[in-house]
Amino acid sequence: MTDQIALFETNIQSLALLHRGKVRDIYAVNNDKLLIVQTDRLSAFDVILPTPVPGKGRLLTALSSFWFEKLDHIIPNHLTGIAPESVVTEMEREQVAGRAFVVKRLKSLPVEAIVRGYVVGSGWKDYQRTGAICGIALSAGLQEAAKLPGGAIFTPSTKAVAGAHDENISFSEVETLLGGDLAAQVRDKAIALYVEAADYAITKGIIIADTKFEFGLDDADGLYLIDEALTPDSSRFWPADQYAPGKNPPSYDKQFVRDWLETQDWNKKAPAPALPPDILAKTAEKYQEALRRLVPSG
Repeated sequence: MTDQIALFETNIQSLALLHRGKVRDIYAVNNDKLLIVQTDRLSAFDVILPTPVPGKGRLLTALSSFWFEKLDHIIPNHLTGIAPESVVTEMEREQVAGRAFVVKRLKSLPVEAIVRGYVVGSGWKDYQRTGAICGIALSAGLQEAAKLPGGAIFTPSTKAVAGAHDENISFSEVETLLGGDLAAQVRDKAIALYVEAADYAITKGIIIADTKFEFGLDDADGLYLIDEALTPDSSRFWPADQYAPGKNPPSYDKQFVRDWLETQDWNKKAPAPALPPDILAKTAEKYQEALRRLVPSG
């Protein structure tokens, strides 16, 4: 992956740029379709790092494509099947080849649908402090990285703009934001998606410790899975053969970058430090291995 030229930012003049996110650049194709391009940008602690990971956007696209197809019996997704190369000029096709989707233009819900199967990360900190995660009471005496004894839990958060931090919220706050019926639908679909994906991933030697989904509504209030699905950017992947409760296992995701950043003299606000070549290479390696393991042709 590191022998590819990195794409930090797209420059598509033939379409109107709507939004440049932490990783994705979003353009308007028409009134009911968008072009979403997965760049090679990497974010950590909600800050975009100055160092892109070559080929990362193509990997995210391949992995999301796999999951969208595998899980579409649980909930429809926003893909249209239209080739991204067909909606840009010939000169712009290289920017979208293998790293973009043409998707339905939906109303994004203002909630990050996070599902956790293990006590780790901010969930571990919350549990140590309160004996609960996002207000969901858990058994006493759980170790770090322990599997949740009652099964996966829904621990939503707000959506933060780039540079700001997402904040955990309770399910009752989600009900206030979305209404009771839609909140329950989002929770139940998110858990169903996580459980099926985690059950599949373990057969490939990967534990999905937690993940986040995003959902959107069409004009008829139909619910869709949008954005990305179960990638190293939105999930915590652990090698099953190195897992043991009581410690945070090495991961296939950007936790490797987070761990390095924690050793730096940095206040977790922009600008972030540049990644050294060895960290960049190891990060690219982790992403590639996750794709190889999870996707049969990856």
